[in-house]
Amino acid sequence: MRTGKPEHSAEGWISIGELSRLTGASSATLRTWERRHGIPRPERLPGGHRRYRPEDVELVRHLLAQRGVGVPLATAAAHARDRAGEPATSIYAALRRRRPALRPQTLRQPTMLALSRAIEDESLSRAERPVIFGAFQRERFYRASAGRWRELAAGAAFAAVFADFAAVSKPRGGPVEIPLGRDHPLSREWAVVCDASGHGACLFGWEPPRASGGGRRFEAIWSVEPDVVRDAARICAEIASAHIPIPEAVAAQLACPAPATADEQLQLAAAVAARALAYSER
Repeated sequence: MRTGKPEHSAEGWISIGELSRLTGASSATLRTWERRHGIPRPERLPGGHRRYRPEDVELVRHLLAQRGVGVPLATAAAHARDRAGEPATSIYAALRRRRPALRPQTLRQPTMLALSRAIEDESLSRAERPVIFGAFQRERFYRASAGRWRELAAGAAFAAVFADFAAVSKPRGGPVEIPLGRDHPLSREWAVVCDASGHGACLFGWEPPRASGGGRRFEAIWSVEPDVVRDAARICAEIASAHIPIPEAVAAQLACPAPATADEQLQLAAAVAARALAYSER
């Protein structure tokens, strides 16, 4: 909680006009957000003028990024408050924080691969132009699946993959390749997110440090709950937006309410589970 009143000339404090200039959010917008959602929250000079801390710049930029990928304003404001203005860097951590009811289970690498391919195949078979994201940790892991992802990208409204690529690349007929440093939180994660107007499924997991000689294992969650999938897609788009512009059509799709009924969810879950079992038996 902030204490004390800033002096008018106090070093580091910025005015609402400067905050607007640095972020692109108008002064009227900043005042509306403060009134309706309590964010960003300024200190006041004796004459009533607003003064903001330097960290409020990143807070507002983060809020604008979430709005840019379709997150409702109230939700974006709550997320921004919860995360003190830090941009999303981890799919797994962000979803666990936002949806504490999700419970991970430990899955071996072959099971993760079977579930990933099942989700990819089921999404491809429905031909509904999904928004698709994948997190591969290392470029070599992605290259082993690049053929499958070219097929997915061909039928997708938008497709992007994260790994330790050297640079952003937009190969013809393939997903956008987004580079992550080895120290980026997402570099320890595995994710597949397929979000379409009529279906959605996702798998995401975090790989703890391995014990000597142990096989690869992940703390993982997979879901066909529309709200969970839509949130995962929004987080991926937010991370991607630090490297590439998100197409307006993608932002519009992610802004829509999550689709599907309970019956459709059950059918989709059964289809993904059946495909995953078949892959596991091969």
